[in-house]
Amino acid sequence: MMRGILRFVSRNIFFHIAVAVVIGLAISYAIVPVTPGAPKLRSEEGVLDLTQDSILKTPLKLQGEWEFYWQELLSPEDIRSRMASGERADQYISIPSSWLGYKLDGQELEGQGYATFRLVTRLSEQDRNERLALRLPTIFHAYKLWVNGDLLAEVGEVGQDKSSVTPRLATKLVFFQPGSDTVELVIQVANFHHKRGGITTSIELGGSNVLAAKTTRKVAAEMFITASLLVIGVYHLLLYMLRRKDRAPLYFGLFTVLFGIRSLLVGELMFTQWFPRFPWELQFKLEYLILCVSGYIITMYFECIFPNYVSRWFRLGSRIVTSALCLVVVLTPAIIYSRMLLLIGVIVVLHMVYLMVGLAEAAVRRMEGALIFLLVSMVALVTVINDFLYFNEWSLIGNTSPFGLLIFTIAQMILLSSRYTRAVTNEERIARELYEANNKLTEMNSNLEQLVMERTHALSAAHEDLRMSYERLLQSEQGRKKLLAYITHDLRMPLSSMLGYVEAVIDMVKPERNEQYLEYIRDNTVRINRMIGELSFLSHLETGQVEYRMEPVHVIHFLRGFYEQYELVVRDAGLDFNLDTGHTEDLGAFLPVAGIDAQRLTQALFNLVSNAMKFTSSGGMVRLALTWDEVKDTRSAIISVQDSGTGIPPEQLEQIFDRNYRVERPGMDMGVEGSGLGLAICREIVQAHGGTVRAESDGKTGSLFYVSLPLYPGSRKVTT
Repeated sequence: MMRGILRFVSRNIFFHIAVAVVIGLAISYAIVPVTPGAPKLRSEEGVLDLTQDSILKTPLKLQGEWEFYWQELLSPEDIRSRMASGERADQYISIPSSWLGYKLDGQELEGQGYATFRLVTRLSEQDRNERLALRLPTIFHAYKLWVNGDLLAEVGEVGQDKSSVTPRLATKLVFFQPGSDTVELVIQVANFHHKRGGITTSIELGGSNVLAAKTTRKVAAEMFITASLLVIGVYHLLLYMLRRKDRAPLYFGLFTVLFGIRSLLVGELMFTQWFPRFPWELQFKLEYLILCVSGYIITMYFECIFPNYVSRWFRLGSRIVTSALCLVVVLTPAIIYSRMLLLIGVIVVLHMVYLMVGLAEAAVRRMEGALIFLLVSMVALVTVINDFLYFNEWSLIGNTSPFGLLIFTIAQMILLSSRYTRAVTNEERIARELYEANNKLTEMNSNLEQLVMERTHALSAAHEDLRMSYERLLQSEQGRKKLLAYITHDLRMPLSSMLGYVEAVIDMVKPERNEQYLEYIRDNTVRINRMIGELSFLSHLETGQVEYRMEPVHVIHFLRGFYEQYELVVRDAGLDFNLDTGHTEDLGAFLPVAGIDAQRLTQALFNLVSNAMKFTSSGGMVRLALTWDEVKDTRSAIISVQDSGTGIPPEQLEQIFDRNYRVERPGMDMGVEGSGLGLAICREIVQAHGGTVRAESDGKTGSLFYVSLPLYPGSRKVTT
């Protein structure tokens, strides 16, 4: 009875999901025509009349009929020669659209081929002497553009066969001065590598300042979304590396990172702008592979969050279909697998719809997080469906999936955080109850006979194991809290400031500083990536996941090599760099030897030298010295790093090696960059060598760090 009710409710919820998706798409399409902007003008028979409309402040999308010369690559001179001889264009094609399926002489054209497009625009008097711009979208898949006879843009290589065409995708912004009352656009387009060719997205014409600002806003918005997706994805992958029992962060991190990469391959094509020589075929394969595996990854993530809601047959079918699609994409050229875009979209949508039915059933059973998961999945589904319709030329709205995915990932991040908190709370409660129960058992068994006491000893041993497990659990929880506190403190601030600058760019607060804002956003993204790398390395050090290759090394030779390696770096910073080994040069063949991982110890010493460089003004001094110490027949090598910088307040010397700790003092320059992890990493590496590290400073005349390394006993003689 109950199962039948749930099945009926699930069918009703599925119906409501479908209705919500259709209504969401309908509302989105309804908003597009009423959006304020450029006048809705269309060209007729290759001529666009703008004599009564100004495009200086309201750019216009060049839509309508263009002259169309199929299987001909004509330059502006060729067209003028034909017109001079009395020939006139007799074929016109509606732009934007692919020439795939266009009827010419009673036959439908295929997607492969080449053609020339021409449009003549008559300008108003206000625009004739102004500086204008063209915002060119991705044109499938190689083209040349002439404006009033001048070649202004060329993407890829245009040719008359596949061997002479080099495909490439790029968005461009070109500027020109009309100098007359007409603007003639001639575009040669060739496509032999994709299922469709031609100008499938509108070209925009308008004032140079307006179009440049619009492009900048779009780039800033895409970079913000990409950076957010990548940071969220890397964060959850790090969580999985620290706690591999739960696979939900793994699948969610993979999903977010992959779509962060995909956002660089679509829209403004930032990846192509950064790496213009990156192979076009490989770029396309990456985009399609990410789409193919997305359905399977989100299915596995859903199964981790809500077990037993994904059937074994669906999981097996998803794996088989995903593998088959990926093989087709990898083994075939784009002209074949690009025909499967609609099929891929249908499979991805089917995955999402199936999961949403399971979510609806989980929501009916009031499972925690199911309702939020269902709502954000509906938003993501609407944006994904719109994108597949858009890339198949069936939608009026542009690329919307990055925004939907950002909303989806933020909601999932909140859901995962709540699950972690709940799990840790339950573990603490269970550990506390076990601890109390074991105490009671110990008290009850304290007065029993010898046989019972043996069992009591066994129970005490089990209790000790549980106590040690509890302590390890507490240490793990403390590490997790440190990681969460570090990320929320040191990553939230740059992300918040980046969001502020993105909003400043979008709102055009100070357009003249847009490039500076974007530079700041890029620098913060690099800084966040560096901070995540240092944090990951320190976490591996603290959990013993870093392997050390200890080898017998001459301490003097090692220190001299370190000095020679970084001498130029320090001196280029305007500092005097000295090495003092005292009388150790006179030891002859009895050179002290220690067990050292040279790569790790070099990293630890460079952290100390780098700190000295940060806090020492130009003209100062950094001194590297080597001495020996012997306590109770144990000899140690003492490596010291001294600087003439600002020094460290004595009351803070015990804290500087703690994670995330930064020295604070009145009047100190807060512009000194640092993550607060360098000295913590240094301490972990030195302790792994069996040594110690400490610091001395009076807070006024610089700092002095000592690294103590134990030497091999009785094995100081070196055979050469």
